[in-house]
Amino acid sequence: MRNTYICVMQLQFSFIIPVYNRPQEIEELLHSFTLLKTNVKYQVVIIEDGSTSTSKEVVEKYKEQLDIAYYFKTNSGPGDSRNFGMQKATGNYFIILDSDCILPTNYLTEVITSLEKEYVDCFGGPDAADASFSNLQKAINFAMTSFITTGGIRGNKNSVDTFQPRSFNMGISKEAFTKTKGFGSIHPGEDPDLSIRLWGLGFKTKLIPEAYVYHKRRISWSKFYKQVFKFGMVRPILNTWHPQTKKITYWFPSLFSLGLILAIILIFFNFKALLYVYILYFGLAFLLAILKTKKIPIAIQAMLAICIQFFGYGYGFLKSTILVGWLKKNPETQFPELFFKK
Repeated sequence: MRNTYICVMQLQFSFIIPVYNRPQEIEELLHSFTLLKTNVKYQVVIIEDGSTSTSKEVVEKYKEQLDIAYYFKTNSGPGDSRNFGMQKATGNYFIILDSDCILPTNYLTEVITSLEKEYVDCFGGPDAADASFSNLQKAINFAMTSFITTGGIRGNKNSVDTFQPRSFNMGISKEAFTKTKGFGSIHPGEDPDLSIRLWGLGFKTKLIPEAYVYHKRRISWSKFYKQVFKFGMVRPILNTWHPQTKKITYWFPSLFSLGLILAIILIFFNFKALLYVYILYFGLAFLLAILKTKKIPIAIQAMLAICIQFFGYGYGFLKSTILVGWLKKNPETQFPELFFKK
């Protein structure tokens, strides 16, 4: 049996952070590194993915406080940039973060504690909303993390059979990276694709609930719709690549959206029972949003976020299912916006 305690004691952590035109985010993230409560040495690797507004000056400010490396490369997407960073890193266990994240002071301590109890070659952590976030950020955070909307797949260890880490907050060993060759060119969707390939090679993944990050998600309503629409388009492609991972639950946003449209149409035929089901659902979601956020305005925006999330993902899923799943079209030809060219 592998001695996990010895293994963890030998780990050398490198944080891998790709960034594209967001120096202010890097400033906030690097500042949170200086507040970490840990005696463990670690490296921070910033990969500038072809930005026109670079983070170089920000990184220079923190070179005396942090063991930090900065690389500039041509734009090839976040997945390829993470791979580039892991190839350059000096550590043997990589922690991947999005640039719009902020670390709580106990983040690394929680990671180490969990890996000492049960070592895995890949873990993921949840995202949370900090008190300083805007109402929009908090509303979208509720829609993206609540059990009533996503089943808690982004941060509930009991929500799925095997946890798929997300690359905004994800750890992976050098050994696992080397054997999988890291992330593919698809985006979004590169993180579940990597998780599935890891399982195929016998590596284990897990959620570390205590290793959460504050995820700012600097997006507008239109950007949020575009994001979830892409999430929906990606899933049938992954189902085609990895048919063993297909689940009926992936259809829920599409069925939810079509059902709501049908419920509205049926009102004109004096049939309201289906609409009452949706009213009950949104009533429960509104109550949960108030309990979590403690503010009615945020709860109201959360209802809009849920609608955008379901309709955006549902439409993207149906479109991709028809073109890729049923008509067997080539994903890269049909959806070139989902693939980065190296």
